[in-house]
Amino acid sequence: MTDPDLGGMDLTVVAVADSEPYVRLSAAMFDALPGHGHTVGLAVVRSPITPAPAQLRRAVADSGLAGRRVPVLTLPELRRLIRRRVPDVVMLNCTARVTDALGDILPTGRRRPVVVTTLPGPALPAGEHEWLHRARADLLVLHSLREVAAFSELGEKLGVGTGVALAGLPLPAARESRRGRPHRVVFAAQDRAPGTARQRERILEALADLAESRPDLEVVVCPGERRTEAPGGDYAELWRGLVTAGRVHDHTVLFRPGPVADQLDRARGLVTVGSPAALEALALDVPVIILGDVGEDPGATVFQDGGVFGTLDDLRALRFRAPYPAWARENHFHPPQREDWTRRLAALVHRARLGDLPARPALLDAGVHRRARRRVLADLGAAPSLLRQGPRAQWSAP
Repeated sequence: MTDPDLGGMDLTVVAVADSEPYVRLSAAMFDALPGHGHTVGLAVVRSPITPAPAQLRRAVADSGLAGRRVPVLTLPELRRLIRRRVPDVVMLNCTARVTDALGDILPTGRRRPVVVTTLPGPALPAGEHEWLHRARADLLVLHSLREVAAFSELGEKLGVGTGVALAGLPLPAARESRRGRPHRVVFAAQDRAPGTARQRERILEALADLAESRPDLEVVVCPGERRTEAPGGDYAELWRGLVTAGRVHDHTVLFRPGPVADQLDRARGLVTVGSPAALEALALDVPVIILGDVGEDPGATVFQDGGVFGTLDDLRALRFRAPYPAWARENHFHPPQREDWTRRLAALVHRARLGDLPARPALLDAGVHRRARRRVLADLGAAPSLLRQGPRAQWSAP
């Protein structure tokens, strides 16, 4: 008997996301489904991190969902949507605790849907809390060989029965020749690191030094779209403080809000403390520096042994780096033929249609689960959504 093939199945797939990275991943997963007879729909669960309408449009702009409205729904609205559609597959592409809470609204029994969940890359180090909140899924989709190995090993230790599969990240494709001469140095800021104002000021001072010494270059800070209070302070405010103190000259460094990807077309290099934007830069053949002398960031774990760590002095000297080829293959730049998530999904759908999917009990302690779920439910709310855009969901073939 040959393995089931998604291309020969007509699936109904519901994806639920709670933030912009998960919306982008969901759209990319739809595009990766083999075949043309599938019915797909994407919705966002209303929460404190719900993306703004412009973010939602941008997240699906390069996918088969481009131009479609992504509805923002409450938990009761999502429950009614899933019960009405009776999907073959439900993708819970959300943060850990929201994924766990959404698991409570799904149908159970022999004819239940296949439950898939994913993590945005980079997802290292493998976290026990991610597994515990996602243990009721049938398939966890990751985006590098290293992630698959790490989460598989941890899942076995925890006794998780969920399968682990590999997919590609929705990274931009490198162009043979980028438009114009690379003349831009981009700093991709992030909320969580570095954790002190002085560490952030040192980065800004190094960027100012570079701009002063190389007037032929455009030095850009991408502050990102903040959802939480940055522990070390806002970069724009810190910059104004440095200007007032006479430690840097105003207008030497440019602040440009919006996606980092918008600044990479003519980039000579990207510098960060550990932002996922480094993966986008590497995908475009833009070399990077992961700063290792301004505090530690757990998000930089993925870049260990990649040959891309550097210092503020490396930034001043424009010593940007390309990763080692062996590291790249293990970390998000694997050969596409290694990706197996749609084959694994096809086998699960086949079992679901035979009524042969096993129950996936929660691994969290019952009391812990109830308390965590109450907190999440309070965040998700139960009132009719005030953020709904257009119809409840738009369904189409990818």
